[in-house]
Amino acid sequence: MSSKELENIRVRITDLDCELLALLAERQKLTDQVAQTKIKNDIPVRDKKREEELLVRLIKQGKAYNLDASFITQLFHIIIENSVLNQQAMLASHANPNRTLPINRVAFLGNKGSYSYLATQKYFARRPGDLIEIGCQSFAEIINKVESGDADYAVLPIENTSSGSINEVYDQLQHTHLSIIGELTHPVQHTLLVKQDAQLSDIKTLYAHPQVFAQCSTFISELGPIEIKPCDSTSAAMLAVNELDSKCVAAMGSEAGGNMYGLKAIKTNIANQKENHSRFIVVAKEPIIVPLQVPAKTTLVMSTVQKPGALVDALLILRDNKINMTKLESRPITGNPWEEMFYIDVEGNVQDGPMQQALETLNAMARSFKVLGCYPIEQITPTKVAAVNALASE
Repeated sequence: MSSKELENIRVRITDLDCELLALLAERQKLTDQVAQTKIKNDIPVRDKKREEELLVRLIKQGKAYNLDASFITQLFHIIIENSVLNQQAMLASHANPNRTLPINRVAFLGNKGSYSYLATQKYFARRPGDLIEIGCQSFAEIINKVESGDADYAVLPIENTSSGSINEVYDQLQHTHLSIIGELTHPVQHTLLVKQDAQLSDIKTLYAHPQVFAQCSTFISELGPIEIKPCDSTSAAMLAVNELDSKCVAAMGSEAGGNMYGLKAIKTNIANQKENHSRFIVVAKEPIIVPLQVPAKTTLVMSTVQKPGALVDALLILRDNKINMTKLESRPITGNPWEEMFYIDVEGNVQDGPMQQALETLNAMARSFKVLGCYPIEQITPTKVAAVNALASE
């Protein structure tokens, strides 16, 4: 094949890519119309039966084009997830008309390039209004920005699949009057970033956030003797390496973030766990109303009376009301040695009858009790298609 023939094929591929983008945009407009219908008729956002029928039909049709069933399934899982999240955002905006702002001032940890920055961009891309980014150097500063009115929202990392819960954020939540109004899960893909051309053997000093060091401990141990320089954020680490401009220093963070600081990745996938995700929460001064059509999560904080079985009794209230608990985290109460607060995530909406009954009972029996927020679930579970392999081999 000549270079001219190859170029002609690439031009055709480019044209097809443009057509695909146009079709995806048209599809999204139609799903927006679906969301409007669901708002008017109180129809749930997700229809698992419809999603499964769609996937089964597409897999069968794809076979005629010699398209792999797994490829079609993965592709349309992404398309369906995007549709669901867009519809949820539209329903939430409709239920909270006074919360739609022309400008969203958002505080987050670090500056451009940090994982919190990338999560902020991802979350507010689905929300109306322009975005003003407010980079901060600590979790306390982030929360203070919202409490003082200097920011409308804050994005805070709450847990990571590799290093676990971020205790400092839980400790800050004990003392704030802010409400959780959203969540998102963002993939964390750590890379080794340098300014100049360098080999692994050239690196003498590493810059990163302490959480990143913990998540990449195996890789770091394989480097041998090396100096560790903790930073307030991954963006601060990238900035330091950019300014030092030496082949002996490197930062650890995302490749996308490194590009913003003129850094390039010389080693990818350096985290201990290859499937590494961080969960972020979005907080604001006032709570939001989550429509009952939207799957919701509620976060509680409580302390129990000091007697045997008190926590078990509290958790049985959730079970008796058929409420699924997704997380239980304990943190010490400042100034009260040996006493703990319990942070609990449950699946449910505070407007729903069983949830209201459970909250009233827990409030009556707990030593202290507070709902930190009710918000849409943004981790979309892919619809499973029964016997995909069988369908593919028909």
